[in-house]
Amino acid sequence: QVQLVESGGGLVQPGGSLTLSCVTSGCTLLHYDIGWVRRAPGKEREVLSCIERRDSRTYYVESVKGRFTISRDNDKNAVYLQMNSLKPEDTAVSFCAAGPSPCLGYVDYWGQGTQVTVSS
Repeated sequence: QVQLVESGGGLVQPGGSLTLSCVTSGCTLLHYDIGWVRRAPGKEREVLSCIERRDSRTYYVESVKGRFTISRDNDKNAVYLQMNSLKPEDTAVSFCAAGPSPCLGYVDYWGQGTQVTVSS
């Protein structure tokens, strides 16, 4: 059974940083593209960033470019999202997603989510 487990969320002040981790079990990361998706209160789900399985090519939504960095460690079956210069509007539940193309909505597996709260 494939599982994705996120961690690293929490409460941080504006301008602060967090690193989200997504560790997979029951599958090899090499088989999937991985994405980070968030859902903010009262808003639709938003894809933040994706990393491809073949060449680790990355994608970022415009609102996080220059602030967030996605990376993967295939040996550890883990994907990370380094989030810097956090803003209150980054407050959301962030999910890890694995599939053929999470950035295009093709997701096979979801994590349970981790809460990110940016507030002073």
